Amino acid sequence: MTNQQRNVRLEVSQVQKIYKLSSGKEFEAVRSLTFDLHEGEFVCLVGPSGSGKTTLLKCIAGLMNATAGNVVLDGRPVNGPAKGMAVVFQEYGRSLFPWMTVEANVDLPLKTSGVSKAERAARVQDALESVGLDKAGKKYPWQLSGGMQQRVAIARAVAAQPSVLLMDEPFAAVDAQTRAELEDLVRRIWKQHNMTILFVTHDIDESVYLADRVLVLSSSPTVIQNDIEIDLPAERNQLLTRSETRFGELRSEVYEQVQRAKTNTEGNSDVPRREEVRA
Repeated sequence: MTNQQRNVRLEVSQVQKIYKLSSGKEFEAVRSLTFDLHEGEFVCLVGPSGSGKTTLLKCIAGLMNATAGNVVLDGRPVNGPAKGMAVVFQEYGRSLFPWMTVEANVDLPLKTSGVSKAERAARVQDALESVGLDKAGKKYPWQLSGGMQQRVAIARAVAAQPSVLLMDEPFAAVDAQTRAELEDLVRRIWKQHNMTILFVTHDIDESVYLADRVLVLSSSPTVIQNDIEIDLPAERNQLLTRSETRFGELRSEVYEQVQRAKTNTEGNSDVPRREEVRA
């Protein structure tokens, strides 16, 4: 099915983010950024460090106010944390409550949303089965490896049954083998639950392996530098897919675009240090 035949799930229109600096000056992190996500799409965002990937994701999620522009989810404006959207962050350890069991961590957002006890139990069990942790529900996060903790964070997002799942470099802190396992896990969940996913990553190979499309961000002030269709087979395998000639061609194309953006970043002396940016 082509994008023209799919419903638009997420509309990002003319989004701009300007920070006030401690010096009194302003810094434009994101400039008039526009793109759509269609139902069932898996889209990766890549770009050089400091290109505003996390800032953009927070604006889309309603966790940060954009200076200008609009985000629309399933036809409804996003003006704060939106029902129908879930976020998985890189720092999974900080997003889990160590004094709560795995089940309780996954259940918490459902409980605070007023979902019935019976439905919560069913959703939690289904989500834990989806990530291969159905036998670990009574354990605590501190008893699990980093990769398993991230599975808990993913399960919590899945249990919310979002139409759009936002993921901010969720595998950056795990080892290479665990990363490959989690990549396949997310693709499996994506298909199983018919989700729409926007996935931020620094890893070019990961973006090509996971996505239907890769959006390459420019240096700040950020715009979409390129929108690259990933025309690999729908069924992917860590060994076979990555050894395909087309995978290498797409990787080179994305790499070239990121390097172009990185070169522009290195020539931009106006990018502020973190401590200069006011919240």
